[in-house]
Amino acid sequence: MIQAPGFLRYVEFSVPDGAAAARYPFALPLVSQLLRLGRLDLDPGVTFLVGDNGSGKSTLIEALATAAGFNAEGGSRNFRFATRASESDLGDHLLLCWNRRPRNGYFLRAESFYNVATEIERLDDDGTLLQSYGGHSPHERSHGQSFLDLATHRFGPNSLFVLDEPEAALSVQGCLALIVRMSELRSQGCQFVIATHSPILLALPGARILQIEADGSIERVGYDQAEPVALTRAFVGNPDRILRPLLADEP
Repeated sequence: MIQAPGFLRYVEFSVPDGAAAARYPFALPLVSQLLRLGRLDLDPGVTFLVGDNGSGKSTLIEALATAAGFNAEGGSRNFRFATRASESDLGDHLLLCWNRRPRNGYFLRAESFYNVATEIERLDDDGTLLQSYGGHSPHERSHGQSFLDLATHRFGPNSLFVLDEPEAALSVQGCLALIVRMSELRSQGCQFVIATHSPILLALPGARILQIEADGSIERVGYDQAEPVALTRAFVGNPDRILRPLLADEP
């Protein structure tokens, strides 16, 4: 039997009752737009979410991860720790439409991976858990090395991965290494949903790029039209032209 590609086909959104609709996160322009549209289609392989700071992409990624059963601070579905409950309740208003359920998966949240690393050490009472992370505690590796260890050793075939700004700890070489690993995992039946600012990661061939605008509208764009790519290209091509008006008032 041929399996349907990907795990998540789309995400549906339900409108909260009463006053909740006027508060965070439902008041975010992105969430308001998604509530109006009703659903968000995902690529069976790799979907990137891009947008400026505050656009709501990380809020959406977090909600998708919790709706899929992942711990809000990150990790696999088996992680159930909480350092500080700060997640929104958007995940309670998502309905995930599955082609099939993944056997495995992981939620990588760059800002709270330190907490995940601490939980890994706490759970590893016999040394076996660390083998899934390359045999080292993430606390004993650099931030970037620990991210790549995770992708290399913990990520495996036929899994769903939800990543929030994985480039935060990575060098250019690290981003390229992650692209190679993602491409390999995609060919092994994995699906990724990723919030990112990285023009390097966005270059992964065949990925779907969904761009979030200031008004909350979201549209599929090509690589060259993606804002991180266009702005980085403009800056690298002529940094003085970009910086001169920004620094005009500097002494």
